[in-house]
Amino acid sequence: MTRDNLPEDEAVTAALAVMDAHIAALNSREQSAIAATLHFPHIRLSGSALKIWETEDSYFADFLARAGGDWHHSAFANIRLLHASASKVHLDAEIRRFTAGDRLITSFRSLWIITDEGGRWAAKMRSSFAPE
Repeated sequence: MTRDNLPEDEAVTAALAVMDAHIAALNSREQSAIAATLHFPHIRLSGSALKIWETEDSYFADFLARAGGDWHHSAFANIRLLHASASKVHLDAEIRRFTAGDRLITSFRSLWIITDEGGRWAAKMRSSFAPE
């Protein structure tokens, strides 16, 4: 049996495209482009703290507060597929945050859940081990 062109393969391709678009938008500080990579309400679990953004309005300001004043850009060190269906993908990502001089601020793992809602792929929720 071949795995060519299964719905799960298309879902993984779409989910990885969301991840690429998200990090590019984050680093360029384009709030509307960041919001386009997320479904709202958007959920993030960090430690035992649950945060739900009902709309995109406060998401980027909250990110900047969490990332800290030295943050300049982020990168995915690696992304590993955990599971995929035709409408949902679980990804294990290692995220790194850097200063303007490329000094590593922090590195952490995060589970991203990317879903297809109404034909639009975006991140619905995350569970992160990021420092607060």
